[in-house]
Amino acid sequence: MLTQLIKRVLESSAKSNRFDQCLKGVNVIEAGDGKCVAEMKVAKEHTNTFGTLHGGMTATLVDYLSGCALLTHKNALSDESKISHSGVSVDLHITYIRAAKLGEEIVIESNTRKCGKSLAFLDVLIKNKETGALVATGVHTKYIAGFS
Repeated sequence: MLTQLIKRVLESSAKSNRFDQCLKGVNVIEAGDGKCVAEMKVAKEHTNTFGTLHGGMTATLVDYLSGCALLTHKNALSDESKISHSGVSVDLHITYIRAAKLGEEIVIESNTRKCGKSLAFLDVLIKNKETGALVATGVHTKYIAGFS
């Protein structure tokens, strides 16, 4: 049930006329228990001048999909049928390890490490789907007090 809910949230964002439309093409595979796994094929609109996944797109994937993982954490759920606000970013750190080239498929694995009363701590692994090679890692801290 949560996977379908997160898919609808992502689809709505991707169809918007806001910045989130860059998430078109991201497919949520599963979501629940504070985790979210998604996949994406690196398309031309996701690349930089060198034809590889743009660093800003990588940061957006970490930001947005860690928020999706948080929305499925038991402390963030307002009830079984709806999700609450995913909070506000306090700190976002990306480590870029290797390039993902145009046409490559990547897997984004997001996990809620801790969800307290005012802060949530999340981490993300971005991997090449075919080889499993690590593309980037992300650590995200969100302020969540007053949002549930």
